[in-house]
Amino acid sequence: MQFRRSGHEEPEINLIPLIDVLLVVLIFLMVTTTYARFSELQINLPEAKGDSAKEMPMQINVGVDENGGYAINEAAAGTSSVVGLVEALRTAAGNVKDPVIVISADAHATHQSVIRVMDAARRAGYPRVTFVTQSSESGN
Repeated sequence: MQFRRSGHEEPEINLIPLIDVLLVVLIFLMVTTTYARFSELQINLPEAKGDSAKEMPMQINVGVDENGGYAINEAAAGTSSVVGLVEALRTAAGNVKDPVIVISADAHATHQSVIRVMDAARRAGYPRVTFVTQSSESGN
């Protein structure tokens, strides 16, 4: 048996799927585009007076010297391990649940020394950590 094609058919490119994909992309672009709208209304927001915070959150000052020594609230920590720092921070905090840990690190202190204090604060459950810096007079 011989199978022969009768006639020669030209290949066709079906454009319907291409049009469908382009429409989906167009719809996606229209939905995700943000349009800036300018309002011409002049709005005066209301004013309110409130009491300022009566209680400042407790701060635990942690000093880090250039040799990797630690001082918590100006008393030598006596340890440089993370576990020892966790215990020292908990002792300094006392019954306060969410103190602010203020890290004052020497400019020549190692990065690891500062990270050790941050890790100890995290392990102790004190997520609020801030750093003390000073501005240079010469603007360098």
